[in-house]
Amino acid sequence: MNQIILLTHQKGGVGKSTIAYNLAQTFKKNSKVAIIDFDFQGSLLQVSGISDFDIFSYNGKLDKIKELPYDFTFIDTPPYIMDRLEELCNISDIILIPTKAGILDLFAIEKTIKVVRDSGNMDKAFVVFNMVKPNTNLTEDIQDKVKEFGIRQANTKLNDFVAFSRSVLGQLENPKAQQQIDELSSEVLDFLISQKSKIRNLENS
Repeated sequence: MNQIILLTHQKGGVGKSTIAYNLAQTFKKNSKVAIIDFDFQGSLLQVSGISDFDIFSYNGKLDKIKELPYDFTFIDTPPYIMDRLEELCNISDIILIPTKAGILDLFAIEKTIKVVRDSGNMDKAFVVFNMVKPNTNLTEDIQDKVKEFGIRQANTKLNDFVAFSRSVLGQLENPKAQQQIDELSSEVLDFLISQKSKIRNLENS
């Protein structure tokens, strides 16, 4: 069944598109993947011609995305609270909220988390700290603040590697950057597997 991985944050410049692309690159080694670009800027659509997996916009019914012929579909959302975000949360199997560890990013993420909470999907949402500067106390302070929102945080934190953004034009050439993406991919897969197991247990009980 097509598993939907939603990346959302109302603030631009937090790395949603880059993370979606790099995760898709990793997943496509063993699976059929696609990215749906809901971003009005169409950042990822611009590289669809050189990508070795499908990247496209979508105007159909959101509940039909599950029926698309992929193992994993990544959804990249625009830098604002779009009208259909709650519905996207509902159809997604996991929600990733990338954020930088900055004060302004903290203010912005609260609104995104509110949409996720209002849609009743906090149980499948994770904050992913991105563009993290090594050895900074600010990241720890922001982490503590995010905990107050009652949302989980991914164990993997992505550093501020130039290789992440350059990877959309080719492969991820920095071994440390690739290791971090591999670790985040493993976290995502582990969560999806655990959710499937819970559903099976409920069906059999």
